[in-house]
Amino acid sequence: MKKILVTGANGQLGRCIQDASKNQAGLQFVFATKEGLDITEVDSIKAYFSKQGFDYCINTAAYTNVDQAEKETEAAFQINAEGAKNLADICAENDTTLIHISTDYVFDGEKESPYVETDATNPINVYGASKLKGEQFIRGICKKYYVLRTSWLYSQYGHNFLKTIQKHAIAGNPLTITTEQTGTPTNANDLARIILKIIHKDPKKYGVYHASNGGSTTWFGFAKEIVAQLGLTAKTTLAETDYYPTFAKRPKNSVLTTKKVTETFNVFVKDWEKSLQSVISIQETT
Repeated sequence: MKKILVTGANGQLGRCIQDASKNQAGLQFVFATKEGLDITEVDSIKAYFSKQGFDYCINTAAYTNVDQAEKETEAAFQINAEGAKNLADICAENDTTLIHISTDYVFDGEKESPYVETDATNPINVYGASKLKGEQFIRGICKKYYVLRTSWLYSQYGHNFLKTIQKHAIAGNPLTITTEQTGTPTNANDLARIILKIIHKDPKKYGVYHASNGGSTTWFGFAKEIVAQLGLTAKTTLAETDYYPTFAKRPKNSVLTTKKVTETFNVFVKDWEKSLQSVISIQETT
């Protein structure tokens, strides 16, 4: 029986892992919310590990507000960098494999083709810089780790781009969406399944992996597809813009190549449009 600790269990990825964890033979999960386990508090983590040993720790806890991170730099680094370091230290002490979620925003977006794991990192905002620092801590501390960079995460849970577009479209509000950035919307349910596949298979090929859905689009393209799949095209007006001011800079291109993760763990990666269909079919009703 493999015992697994999941941090940030109330976030959208944490909740998707909870859903995916049901009826998983040979796996026992402990789901820890921020209130129960603060990864910025070393004593809190040590208490969790002292009570029970873990074979794996999936770290989904993160500071994810990209614009606010520019104003709250210390808080972003405290959670995304120092929090990751704390987990890395204690996982290393306990021989626990750390699975850490990172981001496409570790790249500057200047590359014209999709990013591979070995491409040079160069974050252009605080969020990306804090996540990269977390990666660096883990790689320097742990021998047993998987860093999974993902992109444009959404799900039926919490606050995300899908939920925002859906809300405004239902209300009939006109929407102006940027075409400045190209990336891949990633269904958190699919990412959860990839994580569990890694744990089941675990070939001990540790390192950095890109884990997103397939294909690419702009935020405008994503919004257009959301509205179409929801059947709300006639209810709202969508306009595209090549300039949309945001407090934090974003990479122009952050598409990730998933060849390494698919080949190493024998996982199937859906194209983002098909994956969106599966989320819309299970939309949260509350």
